[in-house]
Amino acid sequence: MESFRTIIKGWLGKVLLVLFLTPLALVGIEGYFSGHNKADVAKSVNGQDIPKKDVENLTKTYKDQYLSMVNGDETLLNQSFIQETALDTLVARTVLLQQAEKLGISLSDGQIEKMLAQQPSFQENGKFSQTLYENYLRSVGMTSQALIASLRQDHALKMLTSSINNTALVSKADINQIATLQTEQRTLHLASIKLDEYKNGITVSNQEIADYYNKHKNSFKQVASVDVDYVMLSPVQVVTNAAITDADLQQAYKAFVEKQQQEVKPEVKHILITTDARSDADAQKLANDIYAKISAGTLSFADAAKQYSDDTSSKNEGGLLSAYAPGVFSSEFDQAVNALNNGQISKPVKTQYGYHIIESSKTAANIPSFEAEKARLTAEVQKSKAANAYSDAVNSLNEMVVSSDDLTAITQEVKSTRVESVNGVTLATNHPVLSDSNVKTRIFNDDVKNGDRNASSNIQLSNGDTVWVKVRNYHAAGVKSLAEATPDVKAKLIEEKAFQAAKAKIAKTLEAFKTQPAAQVVASSGIKFEDAGTFTRSQGLKREIERAAFSLSTPQQGLWSVTTAKLPNELVVVGVSNVNSTTANALTPEQLNELSKLYQQFRGQQELDDYTQYLKSKAKIK
Repeated sequence: MESFRTIIKGWLGKVLLVLFLTPLALVGIEGYFSGHNKADVAKSVNGQDIPKKDVENLTKTYKDQYLSMVNGDETLLNQSFIQETALDTLVARTVLLQQAEKLGISLSDGQIEKMLAQQPSFQENGKFSQTLYENYLRSVGMTSQALIASLRQDHALKMLTSSINNTALVSKADINQIATLQTEQRTLHLASIKLDEYKNGITVSNQEIADYYNKHKNSFKQVASVDVDYVMLSPVQVVTNAAITDADLQQAYKAFVEKQQQEVKPEVKHILITTDARSDADAQKLANDIYAKISAGTLSFADAAKQYSDDTSSKNEGGLLSAYAPGVFSSEFDQAVNALNNGQISKPVKTQYGYHIIESSKTAANIPSFEAEKARLTAEVQKSKAANAYSDAVNSLNEMVVSSDDLTAITQEVKSTRVESVNGVTLATNHPVLSDSNVKTRIFNDDVKNGDRNASSNIQLSNGDTVWVKVRNYHAAGVKSLAEATPDVKAKLIEEKAFQAAKAKIAKTLEAFKTQPAAQVVASSGIKFEDAGTFTRSQGLKREIERAAFSLSTPQQGLWSVTTAKLPNELVVVGVSNVNSTTANALTPEQLNELSKLYQQFRGQQELDDYTQYLKSKAKIK
């Protein structure tokens, strides 16, 4: 533990440590402690600012999560909603943190240090590893004070939310009721009556259509859509295999050799003199003295590192930085490494960590022979030539399309292509070509919305093909006009009248089920019922049928409880002959306990949400 305290209070405490240990760490911790101008503030909560940078970071995190759910198609995301959600989340976090501070919920420095020291990622052979911790810290950056403050905040937030989530009260009666509802079994009998025969002769007046439209205007909202023409082109339609010359292969091999040589990573060593226990001037003087001794040959680099370096993870390894990569230390450090010749030692270089004396060495690249690479290079050159030929063909066709504003220019040049037309394309339309995010960006951009009906330039598809599109019509999002909605309204009214007519025809039969044995009613009604089986809730029934079936009262012996459900062009008679509510008794104690935990989590989250909303209602947010 003492070695850990030494680390976080020494020079390594000056680099960033990424937040871990809790999923409630929603944004980069540097945002909570960095200075910012008022112009960079998104919201102020009780005088505490939420920087725009934090909102941007969390928005990006949410956006990346949502993109993974829609296969990377950004056009399907509601960007403004995501940003509003991110800001609301940060406001909620802020009021909860402020409340935690007011209630005195906090961890001590010792608790935080112990918590970090026990992290598996910083342990080796069951013990805290100073080297692992230092290597990790080098890749990020933060002061030790900010690190401790940040972890204290996140664990205060975790303790406050857990105290609400984990203490929600759940009664045994609640659990029994939920168990009964979820496990209750109903035996169903269904009859289908098609509405087509009832639609004959039904008329709908213009006034009825207008009245229905005016009453249900919001149900006629439509998303933006386009009517579009397109032509697609694949490489196989225009590219043939080109001849590969020996000169082509030799040039490719030369480029390969140069790349291999450039990718050889240098072996970097350093001696670090920090300013933790000395002034900047003293640190610089010591570094210069060490450099002079190494240059004079009176002290080897390895011995100097062992004797003087403040980097405890590399000093006993001759100063070797086993995990060196550009960007880990600083731009000044990287510039010094790049400027050194093989085996050369730099003069002291100043970074945020102190003064470094750097040695860089490069090993020779192990490059395969031309013959060993010939087959791979042949395939690579062939692929490159094919790509260039395809690119030239696309560019030529593109000039024709753009200059003529006519997609048929492509079909005239490439006989295997043709113009395709699709109407009513929306952002959510599933189409092999038009669903590509690059295409949707083009056909739904602001120019199209403002009247642009020109043929597009070439659009690269994710599979390597190319497409040109031309929007014929753009239908803006909003409520359909009465004229646009009339066909739909007319169809709805006719179907509703047919449903009511069918229902009226069987009304006496439905009434008979209330007092007469079900078998007798079924026999005399002429309605053909099917024994659908026994179901619980959420067991695959259509939603309308499930709602109807589980809304009915328990029938008496020999009788059915009966109602109707409306499906497209169909009236379904739903009969329940038996209700078994005792199945909940078959649940094991373990299952009931699991159900109790799930319900408690649900209730706990509800109470946390309510508590957060209460705090926000009392806060000064502007």
